[in-house]
Amino acid sequence: MNNERIPVLTELELSEIDAELAHVPYRSAAAIDAMRIVQRHRGWVSDESLQAIARHLEMSADELDGIATFYTLIFRRPVGEKVILLCNSVTCWMKGCDKLQRRITEKLGIGLAETTPDQRYTFLPISCLGACDKAPVMMVGDDLYENLAEQTLDEVFRS
Repeated sequence: MNNERIPVLTELELSEIDAELAHVPYRSAAAIDAMRIVQRHRGWVSDESLQAIARHLEMSADELDGIATFYTLIFRRPVGEKVILLCNSVTCWMKGCDKLQRRITEKLGIGLAETTPDQRYTFLPISCLGACDKAPVMMVGDDLYENLAEQTLDEVFRS
């Protein structure tokens, strides 16, 4: 039996992280990029992955976790195939994001920070998507939806 430990980070992930390291003055400066690389490949950053990234960047896992938990777009637990980011900034709130939140919950049967049973969607709030002039807004995966109304949500979530 081979007791050789399988690396937590793949060769591809390490290669991509190392490419980022070539552009920064010190290793920890690539922390966010390294976590985004792993998340792009795996969907989220597990504790084991976070520890491996920290070792590779020569920083503590606690320091890296502090960065990960500060940035809302680093997912520290599994998420659905598509993440719904509903903006709840002041502008979106004034334009009715609370009604949209209720409608999404009704439509998908999940609340904020929950994932549908089929693992298709995870529903998360976000403080700003940078499109206040087109509020209310949300992202589903990589797609931005602007000037939303309750009626248009059916089109967005058409199966």
